[in-house]
Amino acid sequence: MARRKQEAQLQQEIETQEEWEDMLSKEGLYVVDIYQEWSGPCTCLIANLRRLKNELGDELLHFAVAKADTIDALEKYRGHCEPCFLFYAGGVLVAVVRGANSPKILRTITEQLQHEHKVIDGGAERKEIKDPYIAQMESQEKLDEEEEEKEEEGARPQSRFAKEGKKEITVCLIKPDAVAAGKVPEIVADIEAHGIEILKNEERHLTEDEVRQFYSHLQDESFFDDFVKFMTSGTSHVLVLTKGRTGENIISEFRDLIGPTDVEEAKEAQPESLRAKYGEKAFMNALHGSSSEETAMRELAFFFPDYVVPESEGKPKVQRTLALIRPDAFKNHKDEILANINEAGFKVAMQKEVQLTKEMAEDFYREHKDQDYFEELVLRMTSGPVLALGLAREDAISGWRHMLGPTEVEKAKAEAPDSLRAKFALDDTKINMLHGSDSEETAKKELEFFFPMQQTVAVIKPDAVGTKDEIIDRIHESGFKIAATKEQQLTRELAEEFYADHKGKDYYEDLVEHMTSGPTYVMVLSREDAVQGWREIIGPTDPEKAKEENPDSLRAAYGKNILMNAVHGSSTVEHAETSLKKIFGELKFGPDGSVLADEAMETEKREGEEGIEEGERETEQIPSEEPTEKSQEEPVTTSKPDVEQTAPEYREEEKKEEEPPKEDAVKPEEESKPTEEEKPAEESKPAEEEKPAEESKPAEEEKPAEESKPEEESKPAEESKPEESKPADEAPKEEQKSESPKPDEEQKGEEAKPEESEQKPEQTEKTEEQKPAEEGEKKEEEKTEEEKKEETPAEQG
Repeated sequence: MARRKQEAQLQQEIETQEEWEDMLSKEGLYVVDIYQEWSGPCTCLIANLRRLKNELGDELLHFAVAKADTIDALEKYRGHCEPCFLFYAGGVLVAVVRGANSPKILRTITEQLQHEHKVIDGGAERKEIKDPYIAQMESQEKLDEEEEEKEEEGARPQSRFAKEGKKEITVCLIKPDAVAAGKVPEIVADIEAHGIEILKNEERHLTEDEVRQFYSHLQDESFFDDFVKFMTSGTSHVLVLTKGRTGENIISEFRDLIGPTDVEEAKEAQPESLRAKYGEKAFMNALHGSSSEETAMRELAFFFPDYVVPESEGKPKVQRTLALIRPDAFKNHKDEILANINEAGFKVAMQKEVQLTKEMAEDFYREHKDQDYFEELVLRMTSGPVLALGLAREDAISGWRHMLGPTEVEKAKAEAPDSLRAKFALDDTKINMLHGSDSEETAKKELEFFFPMQQTVAVIKPDAVGTKDEIIDRIHESGFKIAATKEQQLTRELAEEFYADHKGKDYYEDLVEHMTSGPTYVMVLSREDAVQGWREIIGPTDPEKAKEENPDSLRAAYGKNILMNAVHGSSTVEHAETSLKKIFGELKFGPDGSVLADEAMETEKREGEEGIEEGERETEQIPSEEPTEKSQEEPVTTSKPDVEQTAPEYREEEKKEEEPPKEDAVKPEEESKPTEEEKPAEESKPAEEEKPAEESKPAEEEKPAEESKPEEESKPAEESKPEESKPADEAPKEEQKSESPKPDEEQKGEEAKPEESEQKPEQTEKTEEQKPAEEGEKKEEEKTEEEKKEETPAEQG
């Protein structure tokens, strides 16, 4: 009883919010032991604290115990306060010590007390801190909320360390038996031999309280008291471990390395494990390793509360850049240039053969309009097909420009004779033969010019749903955004829709039956040239063929046979649009390929209506301030021509993989675009090249006279100037900014009518949305009638 009274006199008891606030308002250094009812305050340090108080005799030093259960300000500590000492000075937190580490607590008291005297004397400033453990918890809560949103999109959950951009770590204890036997150097060498990095290695003699707290999960075991004696019998070594750039999987990897808990079991099952090699018996098994991320975080805070985990280096950031092989070089040196690209470690993520019109070339190079070489540049770019490549590598932009060499041909020959521009230069011109984006921003815009944003439907089949996470990782690595997901068991109707092209084939019924045999994971993928890009990633239909021709493809990795080949992808843009609507309904996509929420769609609609009221905002070219947003939105509704520009070799590969795509490719052509679809090689025709421009360079999509549907050709014209690409290396002289070139007068005249016919439905539709409340349902119906009439030709286009 007397002892209890003495303890109470030493430590002020705080049990309410009012008492807590009163304590913070007082002067001096308060050392507060935070506790909960179920555990009680840490009494093992009372004697040391009293001795220190008597030795110092400092009136500024105060001790207190605070009950987290009843104090609102300590809510975050509930479940995380055993033991925890907070140091308050002048009402602010100045230090934290976790664990019953008496030497550290006494040292911190002395240091903080000295500093507080300096603050009071005006010789120092008080520095407020935030408890690292609580800050980490709050950050984690926020990340968890974000993770829930990402999981809805199908993204694979990250580890807690990865969410914070930190390396994943694990905590290792080399126990007293191994330390006493002198095995520490051997164990450390063994750990490092497995590529594991030791971030910290401290020798510690654990107290009984520390052992009981650290191993509290074993307290109900019959051997627990003996185990505590063993762990306090000598010094241990505490290590913090990680591996590689991110530390990913270090916890499970280290658990495998140390082997089973029981030494005898380890010797039988894993004789090469560390416990088998260095352990003695039972719990004297030489080493301990964290069992999970949560445990690792807790153990790190227990032993090293102030330790800052290193930043994760992450996976190398893969860049993408646009590479253009101009007509002369494409005609004469295509294979040699592609071989150089492959040898340099670039991955050709996208590829398209394009015949540029004069308007397209002028629009793409509008920054160079005032240069004396502009006319020749345009002439060269339109003299034949151009090969557009989307190159991917860790340093794609700078790496490709280094391979290209100086912009000026003569300079390239003199300073970088091995560069591509020097090797493939023509004698009769100063225009270099290859192009490369000069920045990430420019690369993005230029890629969108040739490879507009597009959506495709991807399906992880019943036979591969178990490897969903791995496939999703591959999807993200390939630059796709997963815009929408749905896990479901397909109905026969949907399965038949997916494989409509195969109807009548011998294997058709087996295919439909397999697709409806279990759950499937259906995704909408967004990326430039998504349809063709996804088909390249999944590989040939037959997994065996895929292993030979495209060993890195998904079907090569996860397919079992032609029927169970892991994944499916839409064969054409039209097929993708049809499947998307049947499964996900009407979706609208933002500039980045993500699905727009209803609220965002409404905002976009209102902005469009306001634009019409302002005057000619819709009927004229979009102002230069808004090019990117408009150009990126448009691809979703004008993606059909995308198929038209697909290089012949890609279309042939697609037809070989799945016989039906041949029929599917013919049907759309017969129904809407016979000339473009049947003759993909005819990329010399402007209409065929209008695809990139259709979503980003409308000026080049003209040629209504050649097309049966002018609306489709004129729509892009309304939104010209979307691309702000700035190819800074296209001529031997310094580039200067210039305005976008205007289309030819003759083409303007030809397009005038198509533009009006398409703009009217849009204006009428938007105006009608504003008028129903004002003019009544009758007028709305009349306008709807008129709208339908005007929309007819646009729909046909």
